[in-house]
Formats: sequence, C-alpha cells, structure tokens
Amino acid sequence: MKKNKELDKEDLRAEYKRSDFPTGFVRGKYAERLRKASNIVVLKPEVAQVFPNEDAVNNALLSLIELAKKSARMPASAEKGALLEK
Repeated sequence: MKKNKELDKEDLRAEYKRSDFPTGFVRGKYAERLRKASNIVVLKPEVAQVFPNEDAVNNALLSLIELAKKSARMPASAEKGALLEK
C-alpha cells in the first residue's frame, strides 16, 4: 500500500515558503478594517494612573455624561417661559 505524498490542501504544514503564496504578502492589509471595527481609546499616562481598571474609567465617564445632561442649558424658549413665571 503506497502512501499519498501530496499534502491535502486543507492540512497545515510545519513550515511555509514564500513560493507557497504566489500573490505575495501585503503589510497592513486589514488594518483599516480593524480600525473601523474596533473601539479602542488610548489614555494619556497621567489619566491612566488615576484609574485602576476599565470599569473605573467607564463609571467615571458615565457619571460625567449624567452630570452633563442634568446641567445642560434649557432651550431659549423654555428659559423665557421660566423668567415670565417669576
């Protein structure tokens, strides 16, 4: 019984050669797609020192968002109505 010496195309090899990839390699081929699909924020070192983990950062930002919503200025028409009631 002879063994088939040709490798099945779905099998992984221990090593590959450049000639195995006739179209060549492209550096950063998927970099833009990854950049668009990810939501990574890099903090300045002085900011990162204040927060022990990502939950602390998220909690602080959510608190800031709530505070901003509460202290947002009322529309001009609402301000005029509030002044007339006084």
